[in-house]
Amino acid sequence: MAALPPDSSGRLLEIHARLCRHFGCPIAYFHDLAPLDELVSSLLSHRTRNADSGRAFRALRARFADWEAVRDAPVAAVQDAIAACTWPEAKAPALQRTLRAITERRGALDLSHLAGMPVDEARAWLEALPGVGPKTGAAVLSFSTLRRRALPVDSHHHRVAARLGLIPARLAVGPAHRVLEAMLPAEWDAQAVYDHHEVMMLHGQKTCFFTSPACGRCVLLDLCPTGLARARPPVHAPALPGRAA
Repeated sequence: MAALPPDSSGRLLEIHARLCRHFGCPIAYFHDLAPLDELVSSLLSHRTRNADSGRAFRALRARFADWEAVRDAPVAAVQDAIAACTWPEAKAPALQRTLRAITERRGALDLSHLAGMPVDEARAWLEALPGVGPKTGAAVLSFSTLRRRALPVDSHHHRVAARLGLIPARLAVGPAHRVLEAMLPAEWDAQAVYDHHEVMMLHGQKTCFFTSPACGRCVLLDLCPTGLARARPPVHAPALPGRAA
C-alpha cells in the first residue's frame, strides 16, 4: 500500500465536515434499485454521463422482459438498446458475460445472498465477476437496496482526494478504494460513508473541476496543497546586473 500523508484521517474528517455543511448531510440515496439492477446500472455508467447511462438502463428494461432475456438475447439487440452509452459495442457483450457468470455461480440471476454476507466477502464475490472492479462492487453494495457500508470512488472523488493530498497523485482509482476506506472512522454507518462519497463527488463536479478548478470559492482551500500552490504568486528570478529586467 502506498504511503499516506501525515494525519490523513484527521484531515479527511475536517474535509468531510466542511463539505457536509456545504452540501447538507445526510444526502438522500439517488437510487432505490435491487442489487442486480444496480449492478447493471453501474456497468452501463462506466465513462458515461449519468443521463445517458440512465436512458440506456431504461431502454433495456423496456425492451426485454427481464435480465434473463438480456442475458440470452442476440448481442446486437442488447447493443442497440444501450446505444446511449459510450462503447455499446463493448458493453453489450461484457454485460452478457457478467449475467452468465452470475447464473453459473448462483444457478439463477439473483444477488440476494449478498445481504447476509460480511461486506468484505460480498465485495470479493462481486469483484470476482467479469467486468466488476472495486468501484462497481462498492456501488452495488452502497447504492442498491442493500445499503451496505462500502465506499465507491469515482473519477471526481479520486481527483479531489489526490489534490487534497489524501492519496498520492499517482495512485490509481482501483487501489485508492482501499486506501481511502481505511481512513474512514470505524463507527461510521452506511449513510455516513455514502455521504462522504457524495460530497467528495459533488465537490469535484461543482468546484474542483478537472481543468481550471474554482479554487477562489473552494471551502477547502486552506487544506488543499494543490489549491494553495495555485494561489501562490510566481517567484521571479532577479535580473542580472547590467541587463534589463
